Amino acid sequence: MAFITQYFKKMHRFEGCRSLGARLSELKRWGTTSLHLALLALLALLPLSASAQFAPAPTVQVADLTLERVDDAYLLSTTLGFELPTPVEEALNKGVALYFLSQAEVFKERWYWYEKSVALQERHYRLSYHPLSRQWRLLSSSKPIPNSGLGVTLGVAYDDLQGALFAVKRLSNWRLVNAADIESGAKYHVDFRFKLDLTQFPRPLQIGTLGDSEWNLSATKSVRLTPEPSK
Repeated sequence: MAFITQYFKKMHRFEGCRSLGARLSELKRWGTTSLHLALLALLALLPLSASAQFAPAPTVQVADLTLERVDDAYLLSTTLGFELPTPVEEALNKGVALYFLSQAEVFKERWYWYEKSVALQERHYRLSYHPLSRQWRLLSSSKPIPNSGLGVTLGVAYDDLQGALFAVKRLSNWRLVNAADIESGAKYHVDFRFKLDLTQFPRPLQIGTLGDSEWNLSATKSVRLTPEPSK
């Protein structure tokens, strides 16, 4: 009975915490074990989802997406336009790492059957804030990045958040597919996809963001790839 009373007192304190950052700070003051902290994080996030589900979804613009053949490959370049929604930025500043994913897939069109996937390229990002150094660290890889960040070949530290996000937003001369895999006279198109990858979050946070439109940061765009001679 005492536990139930204490639980409702703590949950009452949550009602006064309107942001995710404030609720995470509240959890830290409770001094729980890691298992209990995960469960309580879920309880903290669920009310936020209910209150924010009617908020407009953030927009991501895919500008100037170009495909160009250079020597033996086709390269993709584009610039993304978006800002982090307030709850997402608050979570980042409170120690929650953000994961982004850019994908580009080349399809060969076939009138007699389903489209054939010719190539799929991925670029994964892990963005985290380090309060001691007051820096944002961005890791990037062609494969999913573990929570520890180990095994990643490229990591850069930034003094401000905008600099780190600019590196996520800008894709320049990304090798997409070998020219030898593109047949002359055939029809191809490229599907480009970008998203805030919620599947990389701890399970309680994944559940807590369900139905919250402010965490639905994504974009898609399809462009035609025309076979061309080498430049």
